[in-house]
Amino acid sequence: MAADLIVYNIGTLVTGKELEKKFFEDMENIEVLTNGYLAIKDGKIIGVGEGEFPKELKSETTKLIDAEGKVVTPGIVDSHTHLIHYGSRENELPLKIKGVPYLEILKQGGGILSTVRNTRKATEKQLFDKAFEVLNRMAKFGVTTVESKSGYGLNLETEIKQLEVNKLLDEKHPLDIVSTFLGAHAVPEEYSTNKTGYIEEIIKMLKIVKEKNLAEFCDIFCEDSVFDVEESRYILNEAKKEGFDLRIHADEIVSLGGAELAGELMTVSAEHLMAVSDKGIEELAKNNVIANILPATSFNLGKSYAPVRKMINKGVTVALSTDYNPGSCPCENIQLVMNIASAQIKMTPLEIIKATTINGAKVVKREKEIGSLEIGKKADFVVYDVDNLNYIFYNIGINHVNDVFKNGKQIVKDKELCY
Repeated sequence: MAADLIVYNIGTLVTGKELEKKFFEDMENIEVLTNGYLAIKDGKIIGVGEGEFPKELKSETTKLIDAEGKVVTPGIVDSHTHLIHYGSRENELPLKIKGVPYLEILKQGGGILSTVRNTRKATEKQLFDKAFEVLNRMAKFGVTTVESKSGYGLNLETEIKQLEVNKLLDEKHPLDIVSTFLGAHAVPEEYSTNKTGYIEEIIKMLKIVKEKNLAEFCDIFCEDSVFDVEESRYILNEAKKEGFDLRIHADEIVSLGGAELAGELMTVSAEHLMAVSDKGIEELAKNNVIANILPATSFNLGKSYAPVRKMINKGVTVALSTDYNPGSCPCENIQLVMNIASAQIKMTPLEIIKATTINGAKVVKREKEIGSLEIGKKADFVVYDVDNLNYIFYNIGINHVNDVFKNGKQIVKDKELCY
């Protein structure tokens, strides 16, 4: 079978294909080829290997791209973002610098509730246009799939509006968008004295969101002064009944037992985990819950980092994401996240690539389609303008991506968008 496109002379080809682990804590078990090639037809990978590509893959119409010895990896999966929102919160920056706790800012009507007010007022077009530009920038950093949460509506009308924007972006933008319902992101001001009433509203929203097929996942902010463990258990169990896959913001600020709940309910992932307990780590490992780590949030807030090395040593699967949002982490740059993970969390280059590719794909339950460069999978891949993998993490603060391909089509060429 002849390919539509062959990329050859790849100096380092990190396929992301998972190999047998040498040790229980091994998270470097992904395939790396030298002098590699990729062959693509109809947006899917039909050939991958080392050395000269097989002659039968080439026809008169096959496009050839010489990678000139550069590094190629799978497309990055940003598996935790709060993409759809309106307004910004730079007015809170002086408070954060002075050490005012986030939960105190929230009590004062700031934080999530400030963004809720702006998002409720915004039109669908305003939300779409803002998010489209963010996705353009994410693409230039090598991202090919984005998970996007609601959670800045906290009422049916706006939650649906956010999720419908997700659906439209998935249709109109080259990147793939995976939707998550996060109605349990905070208690809205109109329910400030009636949290139980809002929880019941969330349950009603779950049914409608599922009936409209607007989200695959249900997430919740399980945190002190937001939704406690019992409330989170109730909401997530109701979501499971409706057919949602489960995720949870767990132990971000206070060690509340969110990771233990994630293990109990066998959620797909647990997010943040800066304050996770040793017992929580054990539950994540035992129940195959992915730890989705968001180090740019810790960096931005000046908080401690999640104990990732301890998690890896206990056999927890680790993913990395931006947590792009207007408050705690207004960061669209997944490469900054990768740099922080290297310098501050002490993850190795291969661990970081795995965490942002195949493990990110597992978080959004797309690992059979994306996350690694294997025959039959989507041809989502990134060409870095470097000649070895380590340099991406050594030379920090710049964008090393040169080219990005989505479904076999080039969307970034020579660092610029081309769609």
